[in-house]
Amino acid sequence: MSGLELRELECFLVLAEELHFGRAGERLFVSQSRVSQLLAALERRVGARLVHRSSRRVALTPLGERFLERLRPAYGALRAAVADARAVARGGAGPLRLGFQGTVYAQLLEAVSAFEAEDAARSVDLVEIPYADPFGAVRRGTVDAAVVLLPVAEPDLVLGPVFSRQRHALAVARRHAFAARDRVGAADLAAIPLIGVAEPAPPYWRAARAPGALSGPAATTLQEALCLAAAGRGALLLCHPTAAQHQRADIAYVPVDGIPDSELGLIWHRDTETETVREFARVLAGLEAGREAG
Repeated sequence: MSGLELRELECFLVLAEELHFGRAGERLFVSQSRVSQLLAALERRVGARLVHRSSRRVALTPLGERFLERLRPAYGALRAAVADARAVARGGAGPLRLGFQGTVYAQLLEAVSAFEAEDAARSVDLVEIPYADPFGAVRRGTVDAAVVLLPVAEPDLVLGPVFSRQRHALAVARRHAFAARDRVGAADLAAIPLIGVAEPAPPYWRAARAPGALSGPAATTLQEALCLAAAGRGALLLCHPTAAQHQRADIAYVPVDGIPDSELGLIWHRDTETETVREFARVLAGLEAGREAG
């Protein structure tokens, strides 16, 4: 096994979850052909096929299933060891590095304050993560956990407390036909181009940001999306708190009826879960339960 590359193992694990070369490439930030190259290199080291590929489907071979069963816990232990070493290098547990997308919501700041107040040794570093890459920072270890817009359907990530359920607003240019409306509905959204999200965000997550029938331009950051809306290139769905924090003279925000509320969730990587992350999740969940009870 001399010369074995961790990237080959990571590629196999992601491909085993996705069973799709394109989606695996998106998660690994490489091309589909690079996924094939990494898998082929690993199969040469093993000496047999791990994945069966056809024009219709991708599936693990029996040997691939056995290899996955042995590899997954070993790889998780390796990631945990690296996370522990990073914590020691930062001088102990270190601050909780918490990612957020675009806007730091009031509920999140309340949870941060409550978490730090419980123990004087605790601290939280807020780190902005890319709008178009909601899961990458957690996977790379840039942050310990992150608050992202739902939905989250990632097998390697844990979805913790869900909070901040909010109605949507539609951001449109002041000259847009909807700018003077009191509200719009789901049928209205299907008739206009909606500003979407660029890759590497997965397709299902991008679809939730722009659920209309007509696709508009894709943005990589929230500010880019707002600028596209102001320029009349499309309409942008936002939750009400985000709309309130991004008031602009060239944009009108119109309430939206008939679509599911916006929700946020706390996520972290299954293999690098720490007690600090679990404690923050407990504080966040407790505050949300108190709001719902009140």
